[in-house]
Amino acid sequence: MLLINPPVVKPSEPPAGIAKLAGALAAHGVSCRVLDANLEGLLHLFDQPCTADDTWTRRAIKGLPKNIASLRDPAIYRSLDRYKRAVRDINRVLAAPRGNNGAVPGLADYQHQRWSPLRSADLVAAAEHPEQNPYHPWFSKRLTKLLSERPERFIGLSLNYLSQALCAFAMIGYIRREFPGSKIVLGGGLVSSWMKRPGWKDPFTGLVDHSIAGPGEGPLLSLLGVEEGPGHYLPDYGSLPRDKYLSPGFILPYSGSSGCYWNKCSFCPETAEDNPYHPIPVHRAMADIGSLVSRTRPALLHLLDNSVSPTLMAALAADPPGVPWYGFARIGQDLTDLDHCKALKRSGCAMLKLGLESGDQGVLDRLQKGIDLDMASRVLKTLKQAGIAAYVYLLFGTPEERSTEAGKTLEFTVQHADAIGFLNLAVFNMPVCSQEVKEYDTARFYDGDLSLYTGFTHPSGWDRNVVRRFLDREFKKHPAVAAILKNDPPVFTSNHAAFFTRPQEPVGFSQ
Repeated sequence: MLLINPPVVKPSEPPAGIAKLAGALAAHGVSCRVLDANLEGLLHLFDQPCTADDTWTRRAIKGLPKNIASLRDPAIYRSLDRYKRAVRDINRVLAAPRGNNGAVPGLADYQHQRWSPLRSADLVAAAEHPEQNPYHPWFSKRLTKLLSERPERFIGLSLNYLSQALCAFAMIGYIRREFPGSKIVLGGGLVSSWMKRPGWKDPFTGLVDHSIAGPGEGPLLSLLGVEEGPGHYLPDYGSLPRDKYLSPGFILPYSGSSGCYWNKCSFCPETAEDNPYHPIPVHRAMADIGSLVSRTRPALLHLLDNSVSPTLMAALAADPPGVPWYGFARIGQDLTDLDHCKALKRSGCAMLKLGLESGDQGVLDRLQKGIDLDMASRVLKTLKQAGIAAYVYLLFGTPEERSTEAGKTLEFTVQHADAIGFLNLAVFNMPVCSQEVKEYDTARFYDGDLSLYTGFTHPSGWDRNVVRRFLDREFKKHPAVAAILKNDPPVFTSNHAAFFTRPQEPVGFSQ
């Protein structure tokens, strides 16, 4: 079987999903090859000629090899300004015209002037015209070579983000045309969300042979006629080009659970899609991490859990993995304990991502976040004292919020600015499959049958345009907030933020 990670996602670390599938197949003796088409395709684009009508783009083209090399060099992570210039120049080269195909690729995004990943008809069109995809010159040769050397009965594509959809279907169209004997399997987070939409009817019959919702190990083994054994598998990163990603060393992704252990928040896609929480036993997760760190010698461990459980964090504190690490954590009592947080810091914890969402207690209560603002304040101060960076996520425009509550979020942020290392500001999207959606007047949000969100009439008139004006004119303009926002690495955001948490010796450089 051939497993493919299609463009475009951030090329900072390997795809954890297909590594987990590869590990499951290997555990059952199934021959498997892995292709990170996102990374390989990007490196191919870097070598292709493009046109430039302005001085900035010509300069960016000339400096491209140096800028690519710099993102793999620890030195540039000591200067955020130099890093920002390198990333923006690389993105500018990717966006430069390469023929009249309507596509605009980037380091973390893919836009098309005519086709939208939210319309199934456009994805079918991308499959019917794969030659119009800017990655086609690369994947037509790469796939032909791979599949001519060893034909594969099954070819699986892991589709997790909208930014991958058009390229994934271009690859599907090419495979269907040139290798009609292969069975195409489509899975991943985005596919799972599509399949859980109300009234889902598969629009890709004839292109895709099998679509899988949720964890793919069991269904994939079943398709291959293999009886599934023990349900726990160590991810296999062995065949991926670990030294080619755009990071200063290998970033090891690992998930100690699927789903969310809280799983109560209103409007949360995890709740709306009824995704159960399945933790890996802590002793097994720690053994996995130890084995993977030993095999891959990473510069940074990225824990992918929706929220790393307090039990797993305590285990990491007691038995450090030997490398810096970061991940999402819930704001809770355990993170108000200074001794515990210092132990986390000693274990290598460089940064924790915290989904605070709002600085108003009423909003948090109505959203069933289970967060107490006094506790959140103590958590931020304790993490600061322990030397762990806080990457705080805020959400504006929920049905529970009005301008007054948004103002309180600004106040809370300013009051704790010295303890917040990074900020992610998002405008609320209502999931189309949310249980709460029936309580509101709804309208089309995106022009497409694959949209996962619906527009709605805000009960207090606090609609998206008003929210955006507040963010642009008030929230982001406050000097304390503006100073935090300047810390965020462009494009790569939290994937690279941990490398900037120790200015004198960036995370991972001594590993």
